[in-house]
Amino acid sequence: MLKNSFILAILIAFSLIFVSLFISYEGNDELSNLGKYYAENGVQEVGAQNLVTSIVVTYRGIDTLGEVVILFLTAAIIGFFLKLSKKDSKNGKRVEKLREASEILKTGSQALVPLIFMFGMYIFINGHLTPGGGFQGGAVIATGFVLMMIANPVQKVKHGVLAFVESISGFSFVVIGILGIVLAGGFLDNHILKLGTFGEILSAGAIPIIYSFIGLKVGAELSGIVGSFNEIQAEK
Repeated sequence: MLKNSFILAILIAFSLIFVSLFISYEGNDELSNLGKYYAENGVQEVGAQNLVTSIVVTYRGIDTLGEVVILFLTAAIIGFFLKLSKKDSKNGKRVEKLREASEILKTGSQALVPLIFMFGMYIFINGHLTPGGGFQGGAVIATGFVLMMIANPVQKVKHGVLAFVESISGFSFVVIGILGIVLAGGFLDNHILKLGTFGEILSAGAIPIIYSFIGLKVGAELSGIVGSFNEIQAEK
């Protein structure tokens, strides 16, 4: 009874906080000084048609680095706690007791997975031109990996390959950031390459390359998480 009363009191307190915030909320009629600077100078300085996502990897590049690190730590922690040990197997071999996928699902996955991967790469390569970017493209790639696991649950995940892709992408991302400090105006400054022609695929300087590394890194990390969850389905 006391526990339920305590939970109820917490819920009421949070409700009062959110109600007061909702009542006193007033929308901004104009951009902040920083927002004005982005809107007025961003296109000329960054050279990207999609200014919103390009701000994330240029002006706010340190924030993006922090987000990538958090995702890496999340994937590493999940992989650590879900890692199978020798006692999880019988006679040294894992015993899978999973329902076999239908022929339709297997055939469909063979046709769709390559398209999903290609679409994910399209999203992060064109992130400076259209809505999207590295995180979105990486998430799409991970959905293709999920479909592979559903179609073939007993398929072993090559964590070494995923770790290699994740490591190389993360290292390259940091290297480009440092090159921005050395060769341009700051961390992840895209002016280490020529801005190119506005609106074309080869534009916005180094942003397409940065997005590509972020997309591969995010895709590998999320796929690793999915693979770890899939492996614990083994009978123990």
